[in-house]
Amino acid sequence: MSLNDDFDRPFEDFEPLQWGALRELCQANAEYFMNHQDENGVRIRAALMAMLDHLEQLQPLYKEISRIAPMFDFDEQTPGNGYRSFLVLIDKCIVYSRSVCHHIYCQKDSMFFRKSYQMREIEACSQLLASLYTCFEHLQTLFSWSEQMNDGRPSLFIGDDRDPYEILNKVDSINQYCFYGRCLGFQFYDNLKPVLKTILVCMATFSEAFYSNGTLLARCANSVKYMLDPEVRARRIVDVSRSADISFCQAFWFLNETDIARRLPTIASPSLAINQIISVPPEELTLPALDGTIVSIPIPNSHIGKKPIHVRLFSSKRRLGMVGSAGVGGELLGLSDELIIHCHGGGFVAQTSLSHETYLRAWATNIGVPILSIDYSLAPQAPFPRALEEVLYAYAWALNHASTLLGSTGKKVLLVGDSAGANLNLGVTLKCIQLNIRKPDGLFMAYTPVFVDFVLSPSRLLCVTDPLLPMGFLIRCLKAYAASNNKKATKEKQPDTGESTKSDTESFAEVSESDLIALALSPNGDETNDAHKLASLPSDSTLNSVSLTEVDVGTEHPKEEGKSQEYIKRFLELYRNAGINASTYIKNDTNGVENDVSSGERPWSFFGWSLRGRHRESRELDIENIRSPLEEFIFTVPRDPFLSPYLAPDNLLAQLPPVTMLTLQLDPCLDDSVMFARKLRLLDVVVTLDILPGLPHGFLNLTMVSKEASEGSDLCIKRIQELLAL
Repeated sequence: MSLNDDFDRPFEDFEPLQWGALRELCQANAEYFMNHQDENGVRIRAALMAMLDHLEQLQPLYKEISRIAPMFDFDEQTPGNGYRSFLVLIDKCIVYSRSVCHHIYCQKDSMFFRKSYQMREIEACSQLLASLYTCFEHLQTLFSWSEQMNDGRPSLFIGDDRDPYEILNKVDSINQYCFYGRCLGFQFYDNLKPVLKTILVCMATFSEAFYSNGTLLARCANSVKYMLDPEVRARRIVDVSRSADISFCQAFWFLNETDIARRLPTIASPSLAINQIISVPPEELTLPALDGTIVSIPIPNSHIGKKPIHVRLFSSKRRLGMVGSAGVGGELLGLSDELIIHCHGGGFVAQTSLSHETYLRAWATNIGVPILSIDYSLAPQAPFPRALEEVLYAYAWALNHASTLLGSTGKKVLLVGDSAGANLNLGVTLKCIQLNIRKPDGLFMAYTPVFVDFVLSPSRLLCVTDPLLPMGFLIRCLKAYAASNNKKATKEKQPDTGESTKSDTESFAEVSESDLIALALSPNGDETNDAHKLASLPSDSTLNSVSLTEVDVGTEHPKEEGKSQEYIKRFLELYRNAGINASTYIKNDTNGVENDVSSGERPWSFFGWSLRGRHRESRELDIENIRSPLEEFIFTVPRDPFLSPYLAPDNLLAQLPPVTMLTLQLDPCLDDSVMFARKLRLLDVVVTLDILPGLPHGFLNLTMVSKEASEGSDLCIKRIQELLAL
């Protein structure tokens, strides 16, 4: 029998077997160590007695939350919400603590028994139970604040008349260290635990390079400790999540685009026939409205002015009318009737389509449909609504160029995305309805925030336990993207980047609509407009950029690195300020961008530590004056339905195409998906909801290292195929 089987039984009738088993082991071990007077023995017994007290206090709270949790489910076939998530955390904590107690019970008389090690293990379990007990007290408060929805059931979001500061200010009372130390990943699948430990060790180590606290030798010593000492690692992770600014989040999340990381998909993932970047210029763009009129699509202009947009085309097959299909041998298929437009996650502040290439390769191969991924501008340089404007513009551009560049007739178009990207797709769909232009034929949304505000819900409290999306990171991403006071600050900072003095064409290698079509019809310079020629530019499976600059100099194969100058300059400045060699993260093949060191004198570096040393601006992590979450929360988020689609009026939401949502049992955005699915069902929108257990937010980026994450990606493929078949 599985250790988790007995948790399916209702607590109202009797105590689950695991609770009784843990209690018996605690009592037996406490009795054994009663006569041990050394420090380790005394502390082990104290921790065991504390666990017994926590179990006694938790029992009535667990029973009460078990009673109310089913009220919030989407339906009986899809049980899941933030209340259930915390019940799962308790269940997993009981199982984990029981295994530790069982090991102590079996090994206590062995000559190999390490009392000091087991003391720390059992103390961590005791602290874990204590922290979860505090969370359950907050859950009771949230339930007392819940209001009734139109479906007659209570809402997971608190009402506008409630003050979220009351609970937010108490978040610091929760001991977060226990979630990042010895008990790290206890709530997730077993094969993810070493992966999460590796990620957090990298985060702590990277923070030593990003912030110059202490000497280089001291920072190196600390990094070794992060691998060997869970308590030291936990303290550093909590300090970083509380104190690090948004630039650290950006820099760390961009590590998966280093030269090494970007080569992994090409080794472990299916090879693609087409993997190519296209630069979409900011030109006048129109679409036919549903009433027969012509609608002009707004050119993205907010915050950073008119800039080209990069999109990346993935395809497992070469097709007629597809960029990259000409001049290459092999089978050339006809146009696909379907097109998938993808928007990546990254908290609105980080990552590109390259970061998500691992699973997009698998999707393109298994679905057999061209996938166009949009690299929208990122906050805080480009806060809301810039990304929304760009995704809408790229969507309209894709509709106009589906057959001439993307290898698709565009008869059926899906918008798919994860996290922040899915939020943008949803906003774009509402914009299409508002503009009365063609909307997508379906939406696939993975672990999506649909209420972009720090509105409290049970699942949002999971941030204090989450190793990949801690509370501090969530608040800073929200503040960078959505805070109203960002607009003025962003404009004031523009002169520092040097972008405001550049013309549009200086920052990007642009391809106008007519140029793209001409190049597509004549990839080798032939000016003929024969419609029967293969419509595309030459390409291999490397990252290529379609640009006039490259064609003008007679280069058949575009440059391997298709990063724009504007993109590189933005993050070059970010990494330079952080004391990190930009060449470590972005391979710079673009003219006009200066490096700190010449190619012949570039020092070897790892995580930004130069063996030769180089002068840089010093940054320090202020862990002495950590601000409370309440202070971080002092900013205003506009209640805009295109920022938070959950707030959109019913007449707009009722016109949404079929929506398929996938979320996670332990995701801080779980309640967003459950509430939005409930709302859409009331409006008779076709909606499905999947809730997967044991996986963290952003699991799609872990498909190469986790069997369960890969299976989750396979479910995504299945749901997308079902949408295509509707």
